[in-house]
Amino acid sequence: MDSVRADKYLWAIRVYKTRSEATDACSGNKVRINSVVAKPSKAVKIGDVLEVHKGPATLTYKVLQLSENRMGAQLVPDYAEDLTPESERAKFHAPRETIVMRRDKGAGRPTKKDRRTLDALMDLLD
Repeated sequence: MDSVRADKYLWAIRVYKTRSEATDACSGNKVRINSVVAKPSKAVKIGDVLEVHKGPATLTYKVLQLSENRMGAQLVPDYAEDLTPESERAKFHAPRETIVMRRDKGAGRPTKKDRRTLDALMDLLD
């Protein structure tokens, strides 16, 4: 085996809990292979550097070995070297800012448009 699909590899090394999450991340331009945006079917080869935007941080991995099968957490360092700087890891533990949405009394429930606006605002923070 000289290459593996990007979504399968990210799932196998436990970056994502499910393969569909890995596929969605690749489709959403949150994964780069050697600084190039990767689609789910992009081939991953030994020596490639993967950048994964997950939540507030960007995780970086170097491919050491290939696998299509999910493995235990103890085996992951044999397959992928974690190059993520400590400053990026600290972003996971940083306090999140609280957004207070204010609605006038008697305005009723939020409309679909209000909900979409709120979702767009929350996506900007992630």
